[in-house]
Amino acid sequence: MPAMNEKKIAFLKSEFIPLLKQLNPGGAPRWGKMNAQQMVEHVTAFFKVSSGRLRLPLVTPAEQLPKFREWLMTEKPFRENTKAPSSIVPDEPLPLRNADMNEAVAQLEKSVEEFFLCFKERDASKTTLHPVFGELNFSEWIQLHHKHVTHHLKQFGIEIVS
Repeated sequence: MPAMNEKKIAFLKSEFIPLLKQLNPGGAPRWGKMNAQQMVEHVTAFFKVSSGRLRLPLVTPAEQLPKFREWLMTEKPFRENTKAPSSIVPDEPLPLRNADMNEAVAQLEKSVEEFFLCFKERDASKTTLHPVFGELNFSEWIQLHHKHVTHHLKQFGIEIVS
């Protein structure tokens, strides 16, 4: 596995959750409508998608998947205010599912662990469906999760230098 991927794996396994624990639950985002806890719960849902525990339908037309996946495998970040299709992520933030930020982060930590357990063999042939990018293997999910979480950390003022 390329060294860059190993660095992203280490970040997701060991650095990401401690950074979230530093967030001010009442802090305002630089962009977007989600508060910090809603963002954590949003990221939790997508880790559940990656482990197959939450299934969402594919919304990208098949002919567009190669272009989307090509972008996914670049180091280009998501732009500020990037919007997922509203059939996947509503325009307005979802109601909170956890009692507080600590509980939300604990749920996210559990979902991250479940993702790594799901792909424990790092089998390149095993895939799970992402609603925009299609079937992704472990390496592709690592790329997407890293882009996604660094985007949301930046949204709340935490810049990650890759």
